[in-house]
Amino acid sequence: MSLLEVKDLTVGFPTADGLVRAVRGLSFSVEPGRTLAIVGESGSGKTVSTQAILGLLPEADISGTALFEGMDLLTMDEERLRRIRGSAISVIFQDPLTSLHPLYKVGWQIAELIRVHDANVSRAEARRRAVELLGLVGIPRPDRRVDDYPHQFSGGMRQRAMIAMALALNPRLVVADEPTTALDATVQAQILDLITRLQREFDIALLLITHDLGVVAGVADEVMVMYAGLPVERAGRRTIYYRPHHPYTKGLLESIPGSTGVRKGRLRPIPGQPPSMIAVPPGCAFHPRCRYAMPVCAAELPPLARVTGDGDHASACWLPHEAVGLGEEAEAARLRAARAQDQASGEVA
Repeated sequence: MSLLEVKDLTVGFPTADGLVRAVRGLSFSVEPGRTLAIVGESGSGKTVSTQAILGLLPEADISGTALFEGMDLLTMDEERLRRIRGSAISVIFQDPLTSLHPLYKVGWQIAELIRVHDANVSRAEARRRAVELLGLVGIPRPDRRVDDYPHQFSGGMRQRAMIAMALALNPRLVVADEPTTALDATVQAQILDLITRLQREFDIALLLITHDLGVVAGVADEVMVMYAGLPVERAGRRTIYYRPHHPYTKGLLESIPGSTGVRKGRLRPIPGQPPSMIAVPPGCAFHPRCRYAMPVCAAELPPLARVTGDGDHASACWLPHEAVGLGEEAEAARLRAARAQDQASGEVA
């Protein structure tokens, strides 16, 4: 049984210009002890979907179901949901400087989190636990740094403190929302190594949100690629990297330096911009930016369907299933399919 199972999640924001359809029907599941990475450009609906699940968007119009251990988080009352947040489900936010209160010591904030969820824990016990957690995440001299303020920590140390806070109550699911975006490359690698080590050590399910497929290379078990509020491809990590089917996934891979999809060391950016979520294009939302776009792409929304022969590999694209991978054969198959569709449409017209 899945630890978290989300079905047909939709999230909208009423505005003066119209309804912003941030998430348009998202379904996924997270298994205990496994890592699911949600990848996509800014505005694809990654963060909004997880915030909606956790009840952090009170002004949004939300529908669907989000079953956590059989309980629907979307229909749960606020008091019960507050008990689950921070204990059974915890979050590592993108910017730790805005997540940690600047006027309180780091150790006090961790200890207070523990005492809020367990009134039987004394202040001294909570402080000892805070010191233990800071040491666990690799902060040197934790017995002294526990009394430092957030501004006295470096960016990497603040993110380590956020990880310590996320693990304080032994959660079963951790949502890591762009946890390394504000960090340099060296610290980024250290934080990712720390998250994966602790996840395996404590057998935690991890939901990792990122815009960079390169970040999840050695972290994720499964990858779900989102575009314009919908999942466009989902598969195991190796399948996504070596046998992508959707052109958007291929484009993300070709924009990574050193990717297997980059020829002769040159990057190939995805042309254009993501669509407005107030006026999403008909059919496949990616078709205005897709070099393989066919007439059917602008007319009909492709379902997220299984790619033949690849187990759990699913893609929302009208390209034939043999157009899989990053090599020249897959490229030729994509172009042949697009040309054949164009010719067929011309003959019908």
